[in-house]
Amino acid sequence: MGKALIIGCGGVASVAIHKCCQNSDVFSEILIASRTVAKCEALKEKLSGGQTIIRTAPVDADDTAQVIALIEGFKPDVVLNLALPYQDLTIMEACLATRTPYVDTANYEPRETAKFEYSWQWAYHDRFKEAGITALLGSGFDPGVTGVFSAYALKHHFDEIHEIDILDANGGDHGYPFATNFNPEINIREVTAKGSYWDNGHWVETEPMEIKRVYDFEGIGQKDMYLLHHEELESLAKNIPGIRRIRFFMTFGQSYLTHLKCLENVGMTAIEPVMFDGRPIIPLQFLKAVLPDPASLGPRTVGKTNIGCIFKGVKEGRPKTYYLYNICDHQASYREVGSQAISYTTGVPAMIGAMLVMTGAWSRPGVYNVEQFDPDPFMDALNRWGLPWQEDFNPVLVD
Repeated sequence: MGKALIIGCGGVASVAIHKCCQNSDVFSEILIASRTVAKCEALKEKLSGGQTIIRTAPVDADDTAQVIALIEGFKPDVVLNLALPYQDLTIMEACLATRTPYVDTANYEPRETAKFEYSWQWAYHDRFKEAGITALLGSGFDPGVTGVFSAYALKHHFDEIHEIDILDANGGDHGYPFATNFNPEINIREVTAKGSYWDNGHWVETEPMEIKRVYDFEGIGQKDMYLLHHEELESLAKNIPGIRRIRFFMTFGQSYLTHLKCLENVGMTAIEPVMFDGRPIIPLQFLKAVLPDPASLGPRTVGKTNIGCIFKGVKEGRPKTYYLYNICDHQASYREVGSQAISYTTGVPAMIGAMLVMTGAWSRPGVYNVEQFDPDPFMDALNRWGLPWQEDFNPVLVD
């Protein structure tokens, strides 16, 4: 039916590409582009023989001119950006120049500052609207599915949602003392930043890992979880009417936290250059180079993830609580697509978002977050493509 340009060839991209090939009725042709074209070729070889035509190309996604040339040569119906969040704006510029719809999974973050927010991308709204094309932001799991869950809850279960707690639990064990389940540079920048949550019209800032709660997750058991700042808090505070409080919690084991604190104390998580052997290096980038590649964790990781949202609000004048979540098995994910569940839970929604934009099911000129569209086709697709959701109408609330 259509052509997709997929920029990036890491763990999430690998899952999304596998899913595009499974969904060949929609994705008749894809072009995988990355700075390391050998990775694209290896994935193409692995997936050859199916109905989807796969092409590969080298690209430096920091260079808008290169991305423009790639788009003009391939003429895709959608660009799915699965590169680094530093490259969102250069790719969006290329999509504007070529009038091509855009989809990503993570909001823009400048290299030199550990700060991520939607303001840079939302500023493109009028330009995308004038160009007559859609930009869909944050079509992963969190952000992504958590926003779709929120829109679904509001549409089907509430007249007003007053509180949302997003709970992201990983019960997987990869056997290493310290490793990250996605890009170490992005992961550590996110975790070591100050936390924050939305409360009655303003942001409350917290120290990193200051607020801890314990929650008993289905399929995983009792886990320590910590309040973080996460980008969907920003968009949901803007797009869900009547909201009073939104918080985001993620689970971490004690070994991870102990290693992270030690690395932070000795300066290995810093993003400012230091001189070594007469040349500047960025400690966090060096740390990334010596840590296990997240793509290598798939065959080692056992256990499950449980990610979802607990909602509190009113329906027909009565208080109501509702919990929407997904449980994903690391080994089942690896058997299917060769990646662990962290990549799987982001890669599947990336394919779904690209599909909905490409087919016109989600099509509106401008820049939008997932919760601004009808959630039903996305929710149906989650069940079809490997991330079935579950409901609890009497959940245990987070205090």
